[in-house]
Amino acid sequence: MVKSFLLLVMAAFLLAGCGGEVAEPAFAPETPVEATVQNEEKPEDNSDAGVEAEPEPEIDPKQLAVSTLLESMTLEEKIGQLFFARCPQSGVEEKIQEFHLGGVLLFTRDFKDFAGEWLDEAGFIDKIVSYQEASRIPLLVGVDEEGGTVARASRNPNLFPEKFRSPQQVFAAGDMEGVREDARLKSCGLLEYGINVNFAPVADVSINPEDFIYERSFGQDAGKTAEFVKAVVEEMTAAGIGSVLKHFPGYGNNVDTHTGIALDGRPAEQFWREDFLPFQAGIEAGAPAVLVSHNVVSCFDSDFPASLSKEAHRVLREELGFEGVILTDDLAMGAVEAYAGDGSVAVLAVLAGNDMIVTTDFEEQIPLVADAVRTGLIEEDFIHQAAERVLGWKFDLGLIGE
Repeated sequence: MVKSFLLLVMAAFLLAGCGGEVAEPAFAPETPVEATVQNEEKPEDNSDAGVEAEPEPEIDPKQLAVSTLLESMTLEEKIGQLFFARCPQSGVEEKIQEFHLGGVLLFTRDFKDFAGEWLDEAGFIDKIVSYQEASRIPLLVGVDEEGGTVARASRNPNLFPEKFRSPQQVFAAGDMEGVREDARLKSCGLLEYGINVNFAPVADVSINPEDFIYERSFGQDAGKTAEFVKAVVEEMTAAGIGSVLKHFPGYGNNVDTHTGIALDGRPAEQFWREDFLPFQAGIEAGAPAVLVSHNVVSCFDSDFPASLSKEAHRVLREELGFEGVILTDDLAMGAVEAYAGDGSVAVLAVLAGNDMIVTTDFEEQIPLVADAVRTGLIEEDFIHQAAERVLGWKFDLGLIGE
């Protein structure tokens, strides 16, 4: 019965964003209900006759749903919500339950069965339903489906007729309206299979084919890239799927941080003149999340990569005015290993101001974050505020609510 219900919910979400009726939320925390007494006569009170009663203040349904749910959560559950974990290869349901994960990020292997064969539609949907059934609070289910070289879901020919093209290819074939149509098709396709977050669009500015990030970027100047980001975010929001702007503060011509440290010595003026424009456009268009890179951007912080830098997060929050969820790039990448020392890189990430930690080794990092809270290294209020933003994102996606 539960599985059937969740399948109906997924279908309802798809209809809501892609042309159907608005779906009921999948999770509704219990709220107090005042008892009513019927047919009870009350004495007439004329003491306030002629005086208009002040209207009751309106209650924000999002704030009510999030705060009610937060009050019911343990510290361990709140910490778990801060982790957007790379989906493990085995025991996924048990680990979702044990660590109270906020989300799972799917890679190409997760679209295959244990024998390495592509899953069919029913098999993949069953897998995602089983993940959601294992979680008390509905999960963010994410994927990197940028198109082109980074396309996890559409490589499966049983789910999509062909792999999505790169943003550059889409734009070359159909201008900005083609970009919008591509974003619509991609978003509705992912939602159909229970994926509610796409780690896209890439907001990095790159016009040099020699840059590491070039093939994944829009390949145009800052102004055109800003138009691209705005269009994609608008279409993803309309469809009902979460977008993630990446890789703040802008990749530029830096090397691949999957394997080592990238040092960015460009002046702050260049970031404000170029790199920040697409991020500003995405934020103004309503992007709910921003992913921060592991580049060491010396004009903001020469000691830490942006993902672990308080100053980089301050710029994003205070100067760009972003109020949504900030995520790290994968903390298991080579560029951040040295900064942890004998401690926890996830603890550094929380202290820097991240709301969600993207990592493969969540089983090791979550207990270390919990220990840091208990010892006072991390204020519990930090965890509460981050969890509040994560749950707010889930409300906006229709995963929790009244």
